[in-house]
Amino acid sequence: MTFRMPPEWAPHERTWMAWPGPNVTFSGEDLAGSRRAWASVARAVRRFEPVTMVVGPGQSDGARTLLGPDIDLVERELDDAWMRDIGPTFVTNGDRLAAVDWVFNGWGAQEWASWEHDSKVARHVADLTGVPVHSSPLVNEGGGIHVDGEGTVLLTETVQLGPERNPGWTKEEVEAEIHAKLGTTKAIWLKRGLTADYPPHGFGTLGHVDIVAAFAGPGVVVAHTQPDPAHPDHELCEENVEMLRLQTDARGSRLDVVEVPAPTVVREEGHGWVDYSYINHYVCNGGVVLCGFDDPRDEVAAGIFRRLYPGRTVTLVDARTIFAGGGGIHCITQQQPKV
Repeated sequence: MTFRMPPEWAPHERTWMAWPGPNVTFSGEDLAGSRRAWASVARAVRRFEPVTMVVGPGQSDGARTLLGPDIDLVERELDDAWMRDIGPTFVTNGDRLAAVDWVFNGWGAQEWASWEHDSKVARHVADLTGVPVHSSPLVNEGGGIHVDGEGTVLLTETVQLGPERNPGWTKEEVEAEIHAKLGTTKAIWLKRGLTADYPPHGFGTLGHVDIVAAFAGPGVVVAHTQPDPAHPDHELCEENVEMLRLQTDARGSRLDVVEVPAPTVVREEGHGWVDYSYINHYVCNGGVVLCGFDDPRDEVAAGIFRRLYPGRTVTLVDARTIFAGGGGIHCITQQQPKV
C-alpha cells in the first residue's frame, strides 16, 4: 500500500519537540524566555497526548525544571529548536509508520543558520520511534507543507522552488517528489509567504505555508488575512484568499476558505512589521493549541477554531516570544500519527 501523510487532526501517538539551546536565535535572556515559551506549549499539548522533548546534551535537568515530570526527555545534539522543520514527516500505509527525511539546509542556507546537527534530527527521531526512513533528495521542511489527508498539499513557490533550496528543480519535479513521499496527488501553490518571513526581517523561513494557510478538514482551508491596509501583507492575503477560493482539492471539490484575521498589532519595536498569525496552530488529540498575542483578536480566532473543531478544546498560549525567534506553535511541534 502507498504511504501517505495523515492530516494533522488524525489521531496521534505523541508529539515531538526540540528544546532551545544557546545559539544565534536564542541567547542570554532571550534563551530563558524561549525556554519558558516552549515549555508552555509542551505542557498545553501534554494535556491531550504524550510529548517527547529532544534536548541538547547536558540540558535535561534544566529542561525538566520547566517542563515538569510528564514530558519525556531524550538527549541528542541540536543546532536550533524548530522540530516541525528538522524532524521527520511521518507517513503511514495504514499498518506501518515510516519517517520521511527531507534534506535540511538551514531554511535555504541562511547566513545566521547552523544545521550540522539539525540535519540529522529526523533520523534520530525515526530511530527513537523504531520506524524505517524514506530519504528524499528534496530540500524541504515540515512547515513548508500542509496536507488534507485526502490527496491535496499546500506549498509555496519561494520555498520548494527557491534557488536557496532546490536550484534546477522544475515545479513538475518538485510535485512528483512531494507526491511520492506524502501520497498526495494535487499541489496547490501559494506564490510567497508573509513579509516578515524574508530578509531583512530576522529569522525567517523564506515563505513557509503553515503561517499563511492550512487545512482544517477535508476541503476546508484557514487563511491568514491582514485587515490593516498599511501592512505589506494586506494585498498578499487578499490575493491568497481569492486564489484559494478558485481552487479545487484532489477530489475535485471547491475549497471552503475560512478567513482568520491577524492580530491588531502590526509592528513591534525593534522588529518592524510582524507576521503574527493564528494559522500557525497545532491540532492534537482532543485539542487545538492556538497562538495567542495578548490581543483583542485572540478570542475572535479562538471562536473560529472552536467552530472548526467542535469536539476539541481550544487553548491559547502566548506565542510572541516564539515569533520573535522566527516561528510559531506549529513550527515547534511535530505529530507522530497513531497506527
